[in-house]
Amino acid sequence: MVSPFALAADFPDPVLDAKPGATSPQIAVLAGGCFWCTEVVFEYVAGVSEVVSGYAGGTKESARYDAVSAGATNHAEVIQVKFDPAKVSYGQILKIFFAVAHDPTQLNRQGPDWGKQYRSEIFYADEEQKKVAEAYIAQVDQAKVFSGKIVTRVSALEKFYPAEGYHQDFVKRNPNHGYVVVHALPKVEKLKKNFPGKVKK
Repeated sequence: MVSPFALAADFPDPVLDAKPGATSPQIAVLAGGCFWCTEVVFEYVAGVSEVVSGYAGGTKESARYDAVSAGATNHAEVIQVKFDPAKVSYGQILKIFFAVAHDPTQLNRQGPDWGKQYRSEIFYADEEQKKVAEAYIAQVDQAKVFSGKIVTRVSALEKFYPAEGYHQDFVKRNPNHGYVVVHALPKVEKLKKNFPGKVKK
Protein backbone atom coordinates (compact mmCIF):
# COMPACT_ATOMS: atom_id res chain seq x y z
CA MET A 1 0.00 0.00 0.00
CA VAL A 2 1.39 3.40 -0.96
CA SER A 3 1.49 5.91 1.89
CA PRO A 4 -1.61 8.14 2.03
CA PHE A 5 0.73 11.02 2.83
CA ALA A 6 2.43 10.77 -0.59
CA LEU A 7 0.53 12.15 -3.58
CA ALA A 8 1.89 11.55 -7.05
CA ALA A 9 1.51 15.23 -7.86
CA ASP A 10 3.96 16.06 -5.07
CA PHE A 11 6.84 14.10 -6.59
CA PRO A 12 9.47 16.28 -8.28
CA ASP A 13 11.02 15.43 -11.61
CA PRO A 14 14.59 14.23 -11.10
CA VAL A 15 17.09 17.08 -11.24
CA LEU A 16 19.85 14.59 -12.06
CA ASP A 17 18.98 12.04 -14.73
CA ALA A 18 20.79 9.49 -16.87
CA LYS A 19 21.83 10.47 -20.37
CA PRO A 20 19.99 8.55 -23.12
CA GLY A 21 23.20 6.94 -24.38
CA ALA A 22 23.74 4.93 -27.51
CA THR A 23 22.39 1.59 -26.36
CA SER A 24 18.74 0.61 -26.20
CA PRO A 25 17.04 -0.91 -24.37
CA GLN A 26 18.50 -0.08 -20.99
CA ILE A 27 17.71 -1.96 -17.79
CA ALA A 28 16.54 -0.99 -14.31
CA VAL A 29 16.33 -3.56 -11.50
CA LEU A 30 14.02 -2.56 -8.66
CA ALA A 31 12.78 -4.17 -5.43
CA GLY A 32 9.56 -2.82 -3.95
CA GLY A 33 7.66 -5.62 -2.28
CA CYS A 34 5.80 -8.41 -4.06
CA PHE A 35 7.01 -8.51 -7.65
CA TRP A 36 3.49 -9.17 -8.95
CA CYS A 37 2.54 -5.61 -7.97
CA THR A 38 5.61 -3.79 -9.26
CA GLU A 39 5.75 -5.81 -12.48
CA VAL A 40 2.26 -4.88 -13.61
CA VAL A 41 2.79 -1.14 -13.01
CA PHE A 42 5.75 -1.00 -15.37
CA GLU A 43 4.08 -3.20 -17.97
CA TYR A 44 1.82 -0.21 -18.61
CA VAL A 45 4.59 2.42 -18.81
CA ALA A 46 5.26 3.83 -22.28
CA GLY A 47 8.81 3.14 -23.41
CA VAL A 48 9.05 -0.10 -21.41
CA SER A 49 9.48 -3.11 -23.67
CA GLU A 50 9.65 -5.92 -21.11
CA VAL A 51 9.30 -6.52 -17.37
CA VAL A 52 10.58 -9.73 -15.78
CA SER A 53 9.97 -10.75 -12.18
CA GLY A 54 12.95 -12.23 -10.39
CA TYR A 55 15.42 -12.18 -7.55
CA ALA A 56 18.56 -10.18 -6.73
CA GLY A 57 20.90 -9.87 -3.79
CA GLY A 58 21.60 -13.54 -3.13
CA THR A 59 23.15 -16.61 -4.70
CA LYS A 60 22.18 -18.61 -7.76
CA GLU A 61 21.44 -21.65 -5.61
CA SER A 62 18.97 -19.76 -3.41
CA ALA A 63 17.17 -17.96 -6.26
CA ARG A 64 13.94 -19.91 -5.97
CA TYR A 65 10.56 -18.84 -4.67
CA ASP A 66 10.19 -21.29 -1.79
CA ALA A 67 13.45 -20.11 -0.22
CA VAL A 68 13.10 -16.40 -1.01
CA SER A 69 9.48 -16.12 0.17
CA ALA A 70 10.44 -17.82 3.45
CA GLY A 71 13.03 -15.12 4.09
CA ALA A 72 15.78 -17.74 4.12
CA THR A 73 18.04 -15.94 1.59
CA ASN A 74 19.59 -12.54 0.95
CA HIS A 75 17.45 -12.09 -2.15
CA ALA A 76 14.79 -9.46 -2.64
CA GLU A 77 11.85 -9.93 -4.97
CA VAL A 78 12.71 -7.64 -7.88
CA ILE A 79 11.69 -6.69 -11.38
CA GLN A 80 13.98 -6.18 -14.35
CA VAL A 81 12.61 -3.33 -16.46
CA LYS A 82 13.83 -3.00 -20.04
CA PHE A 83 13.16 0.47 -21.41
CA ASP A 84 13.93 2.80 -24.29
CA PRO A 85 15.73 5.83 -22.78
CA ALA A 86 14.59 7.94 -25.72
CA LYS A 87 11.00 7.45 -24.55
CA VAL A 88 11.31 7.22 -20.76
CA SER A 89 14.39 8.10 -18.74
CA TYR A 90 15.92 6.18 -15.85
CA GLY A 91 14.98 9.06 -13.56
CA GLN A 92 11.35 8.88 -14.69
CA ILE A 93 11.37 5.13 -14.06
CA LEU A 94 12.46 5.89 -10.49
CA LYS A 95 9.82 8.59 -10.10
CA ILE A 96 7.08 6.08 -10.98
CA PHE A 97 8.72 3.50 -8.72
CA PHE A 98 8.44 5.86 -5.73
CA ALA A 99 5.16 7.57 -6.63
CA VAL A 100 3.10 4.56 -7.72
CA ALA A 101 4.75 1.15 -7.42
CA HIS A 102 5.52 1.00 -3.68
CA ASP A 103 5.98 2.87 -0.40
CA PRO A 104 9.73 3.44 0.13
CA THR A 105 9.30 4.40 3.79
CA GLN A 106 8.43 0.85 4.87
CA LEU A 107 11.45 -1.08 6.14
CA ASN A 108 11.64 -4.73 5.14
CA ARG A 109 7.98 -4.91 4.29
CA GLN A 110 5.40 -3.73 1.80
CA GLY A 111 1.77 -3.63 2.78
CA PRO A 112 0.79 -7.07 4.09
CA ASP A 113 4.12 -8.67 3.13
CA TRP A 114 6.87 -8.77 5.76
CA GLY A 115 10.54 -9.72 5.58
CA LYS A 116 13.79 -8.54 4.01
CA GLN A 117 12.74 -10.22 0.75
CA TYR A 118 10.14 -7.43 0.41
CA ARG A 119 12.58 -4.58 1.08
CA SER A 120 12.84 -1.41 -0.98
CA GLU A 121 16.07 -1.45 -2.99
CA ILE A 122 17.47 -0.11 -6.24
CA PHE A 123 20.08 -2.33 -7.87
CA TYR A 124 22.20 -0.13 -10.11
CA ALA A 125 23.93 -1.34 -13.26
CA ASP A 126 26.60 1.38 -13.38
CA GLU A 127 27.87 4.50 -11.62
CA GLU A 128 25.48 6.75 -13.52
CA GLN A 129 22.44 4.83 -12.27
CA LYS A 130 23.88 4.90 -8.75
CA LYS A 131 24.27 8.70 -8.82
CA VAL A 132 20.78 9.24 -10.25
CA ALA A 133 19.20 6.92 -7.66
CA GLU A 134 20.99 8.49 -4.69
CA ALA A 135 20.25 12.01 -5.94
CA TYR A 136 16.55 11.28 -6.45
CA ILE A 137 16.14 9.72 -3.00
CA ALA A 138 17.75 12.81 -1.47
CA GLN A 139 15.55 15.06 -3.61
CA VAL A 140 12.31 13.33 -2.57
CA ASP A 141 13.36 13.28 1.08
CA GLN A 142 14.18 16.99 0.93
CA ALA A 143 10.81 17.71 -0.67
CA LYS A 144 9.17 15.91 2.29
CA VAL A 145 6.81 14.06 -0.02
CA PHE A 146 6.43 11.31 2.58
CA SER A 147 5.66 11.70 6.26
CA GLY A 148 8.53 9.31 7.01
CA LYS A 149 12.09 8.96 5.76
CA ILE A 150 12.86 6.90 2.67
CA VAL A 151 14.60 3.63 3.58
CA THR A 152 15.35 2.47 0.04
CA ARG A 153 18.77 0.86 -0.31
CA VAL A 154 20.99 1.52 -3.33
CA SER A 155 23.22 -1.45 -4.20
CA ALA A 156 25.31 -2.68 -7.07
CA LEU A 157 23.59 -5.33 -9.19
CA GLU A 158 25.65 -8.49 -9.10
CA LYS A 159 23.20 -10.80 -10.83
CA PHE A 160 19.52 -10.89 -11.74
CA TYR A 161 17.77 -14.26 -11.61
CA PRO A 162 14.39 -14.61 -13.38
CA ALA A 163 11.62 -16.02 -11.21
CA GLU A 164 9.67 -19.16 -12.03
CA GLY A 165 7.42 -18.98 -15.07
CA TYR A 166 4.17 -18.94 -13.11
CA HIS A 167 5.16 -15.59 -11.58
CA GLN A 168 5.64 -13.83 -14.91
CA ASP A 169 2.74 -11.56 -15.99
CA PHE A 170 0.90 -12.84 -12.93
CA VAL A 171 -1.53 -9.95 -12.58
CA LYS A 172 -2.54 -9.91 -16.23
CA ARG A 173 -3.10 -13.67 -16.14
CA ASN A 174 -4.93 -13.62 -12.78
CA PRO A 175 -6.90 -10.35 -12.63
CA ASN A 176 -9.50 -11.80 -10.23
CA HIS A 177 -6.99 -13.16 -7.71
CA GLY A 178 -7.82 -11.71 -4.27
CA TYR A 179 -4.33 -10.33 -3.61
CA VAL A 180 -4.21 -8.82 -7.10
CA VAL A 181 -7.57 -7.07 -6.73
CA VAL A 182 -6.66 -5.52 -3.38
CA HIS A 183 -2.97 -4.71 -3.80
CA ALA A 184 -1.94 -4.68 -7.47
CA LEU A 185 -4.77 -3.30 -9.60
CA PRO A 186 -5.15 -0.08 -7.54
CA LYS A 187 -1.54 0.76 -8.41
CA VAL A 188 -2.30 0.43 -12.11
CA GLU A 189 -5.22 2.81 -11.69
CA LYS A 190 -3.00 5.24 -9.80
CA LEU A 191 -0.50 5.17 -12.67
CA LYS A 192 -3.22 5.86 -15.23
CA LYS A 193 -4.71 8.68 -13.15
CA ASN A 194 -1.51 10.45 -12.17
CA PHE A 195 0.78 9.75 -15.13
CA PRO A 196 -1.53 9.62 -18.16
CA GLY A 197 1.26 10.81 -20.43
CA LYS A 198 3.46 7.88 -19.36
CA VAL A 199 0.90 5.15 -20.03
CA LYS A 200 1.05 2.99 -23.15
CA LYS A 201 -1.62 3.82 -25.71
